[in-house]
Amino acid sequence: MKAEARALLGPAIFSLVMAALLAGLGVWQLRRLAWKEALIERVETRATAAPVAPPPRAQWEALAPQDYDFTHVRASGHFDLAREALIFSPPPSGAGVEPGYRVIAPLLLDGGGAILVDRGFLPLSQRGDETRKREPAGPVTIAGLLRGPQARNLFTPADAPQEGLFYTADARALAAYLKIADAAPFLLELDPATPTPGLPRVYDHNIELSNNHLSYAITWFSLSAAVAGGFAFYAFGRLRRR
Repeated sequence: MKAEARALLGPAIFSLVMAALLAGLGVWQLRRLAWKEALIERVETRATAAPVAPPPRAQWEALAPQDYDFTHVRASGHFDLAREALIFSPPPSGAGVEPGYRVIAPLLLDGGGAILVDRGFLPLSQRGDETRKREPAGPVTIAGLLRGPQARNLFTPADAPQEGLFYTADARALAAYLKIADAAPFLLELDPATPTPGLPRVYDHNIELSNNHLSYAITWFSLSAAVAGGFAFYAFGRLRRR
């Protein structure tokens, strides 16, 4: 019996390590679940709150994305429609199937500085339509959500600033292209309003945040239990034969 127990020692240690590792991943996913639920609650609270003033210019340099992302704000100024950047985008819900661009233009604030505004979606086939660069003219007051820089991945194409075309929303990169020295580090995504003729067209905010951490945790805990159960079945079988 002692020899048989020694023979099971290696598989037992391996199974214990693997089960503990998989269970640890499950615990980590539960912690991520708590973090994601808190994040979703914060985003929903910010996005549905009454609009407030944007962060003051004196704070812009020190801001981190978590300080302002999805904050609902109202700002006054006038658009500089002569300066524009385009971010390639799939069509938002309700815009058909044709891809296009998010149209970015600076709003020169009444108190100084500028906020880059996502004016809405422009279909690919309408890029040559210059009417969007004439309206709105004069003073405006707008409301929308502040958004932080958009992450890139291995499949994101390189930006083409020589064509005014970008593939991620990064306020600093866009401001450098537009030659705006005093721009906020965030974008303002306009609130959807009553549909009006002309382009670009504003669509509903996309504030859905995926939360699959509970299912991931269940998967890791199930694998941990499977490893432990598999070893128990194997060990019981060997000892019974003995």
